[in-house]
Amino acid sequence: MTDGTDVCGLIQRGGVYADVEGSTPEEVYKNLCAMIPLPAGLSAEEVEHELLEREAVLSTAVGSGIAIPHPRRPIVPSESEERVVVCFPRAPLNMQVPDDRQVYVMFLLLTHSTQSHIRVLSDLARLFRAAAFKKALETRPTLTALLEAIKTAQSAASR
Repeated sequence: MTDGTDVCGLIQRGGVYADVEGSTPEEVYKNLCAMIPLPAGLSAEEVEHELLEREAVLSTAVGSGIAIPHPRRPIVPSESEERVVVCFPRAPLNMQVPDDRQVYVMFLLLTHSTQSHIRVLSDLARLFRAAAFKKALETRPTLTALLEAIKTAQSAASR
């Protein structure tokens, strides 16, 4: 992976947003999309529409209080514009989760290709398997603390 496509780099580009208002995924998506920086030519409304369209097909909740909302198709114009936006809704959300745990954190993926999308999903899945990383997520970490937790989890996994 190049430096621009590693999970830490993607999250640095996307940011971490805490206490995002909304009592439904739809409300959180609307509010989050209005807050995040987007590549030129991509509007908050377009991203919101894509997320809602994807969520209508099947919940993006993956269990353990985590969801990975993403468009059904790549919508970012280039690899250099890809990002992962981390969102901590103000209140946990009911998103038809497989383990009945309400969603307290979302990793919004905005990628430019199917291959990149799959690579990021794979990287996130490895992180979500690490108990210490999931415990760190429950503290609603800042960007700096989240990046440190990712590096710690990746280091532990490579041993």
